[in-house]
Amino acid sequence: MFNFKKGFLLIVISAIVLASGCANRPESISASYMSHERFIDNDCAKLATLMGDARADLQKFSDMQNLQANADAATVFLVLIPASQLSGDYEADVAKYKGMVEAIETAQIKNKCK
Repeated sequence: MFNFKKGFLLIVISAIVLASGCANRPESISASYMSHERFIDNDCAKLATLMGDARADLQKFSDMQNLQANADAATVFLVLIPASQLSGDYEADVAKYKGMVEAIETAQIKNKCK
């Protein structure tokens, strides 16, 4: 005989397990540590160029991560398997470029660029 409480609990646990494999949204990804010392020897113009490049890369990978999170939501709903389980996501890249932006900002402050 089917026990409603056990069945409901099984569904809830299954949903939690499946959702845990989904790609995170970029805004919930923490920056990876990157030392500002890597950038400190650059002049302000070079730091500005590096910042523009880092922000562009961060935006590119954030957009790709958002697409992956959206795909995960759709595929979990339809086939119960997050797409990122099959194709991967861009979380490491988002974290890397967030860390790079923070490191360049610190180098700009220390060099009194702003």
